[in-house]
Amino acid sequence: MQVRDESAADVGEGVVTKVSPWLPADTVSRLLAVVAARAMKVFAVIDQSDEAQNAGLELRDTKLVIFGSPQAETPVMVAAPLAALDLPFKILVWADGHQTKLSYRAPAALTSRYGLNGELAARLADIDALTNAVIQR
Repeated sequence: MQVRDESAADVGEGVVTKVSPWLPADTVSRLLAVVAARAMKVFAVIDQSDEAQNAGLELRDTKLVIFGSPQAETPVMVAAPLAALDLPFKILVWADGHQTKLSYRAPAALTSRYGLNGELAARLADIDALTNAVIQR
């Protein structure tokens, strides 16, 4: 088995990270409200820090929210089946010192990775506006 040595540049490539003015739990609550207001479906909220604690380990406050719109994303997966590896959307809400951050795969990175045309790429672009709505004061 090969292990890839990932530099910091490789890890962050194609990822958007935004700072939230709220604590992680409040940021997740706001994210869930924005997703619901846009008639999208929440598939799961995984409290990774809680699971680590249950295993006797420590992890900063880290939650993964998996959500999407089957109407918007299914045509992308029909055109590019491997896009299902990145869809539905995933947003990581995590504590970084005294800041809360949201990180997600950049729509442009997904468009490039799967060779999506303009119409299909547009189906993924709303995540930027969605995350802006979450962190707005």
